[in-house]
Amino acid sequence: MSRWLLHPRLTLLARLALGVTFILAALPKLADPPSLAKAIWGYQLVPALALNPMALVLPWLELLCGLALLAGAWVRAAALWVGTLLLAFVLGLALNLAQQRPIDCGCFGTAGPRTEAERLADMRWDLLRDLGLLLLVAQVLAATAQRKP
Repeated sequence: MSRWLLHPRLTLLARLALGVTFILAALPKLADPPSLAKAIWGYQLVPALALNPMALVLPWLELLCGLALLAGAWVRAAALWVGTLLLAFVLGLALNLAQQRPIDCGCFGTAGPRTEAERLADMRWDLLRDLGLLLLVAQVLAATAQRKP
């Protein structure tokens, strides 16, 4: 079973899925940093002083990691960064969901007007998606770990 989980083809598929996902997530944020800053503010977890730098740096980090995963360059470093970002997103979503505080995750740009119930349901799906992506990160990291004979 572990041989299948560490198979190079599965690793390639995981890398490609993560790379495409993070590139697609970065593009709308690069085009609209103020909306990203507003989405980050909605999480109520980041000091106001950090909002603008985060809104400017985060999309570029996502884009570079996505491109690295697609290209097969610096795969472990990109996967570690992606995993760190996903853990932060999961934590932020889970904390707001636990408090029944609906937010727009800002993952793929801003969503249109939604009711509170719809936003809470979206948050659950976003959380599940991010947990699934974390499994892909774990696969890439496990498959690219240096093995000692």
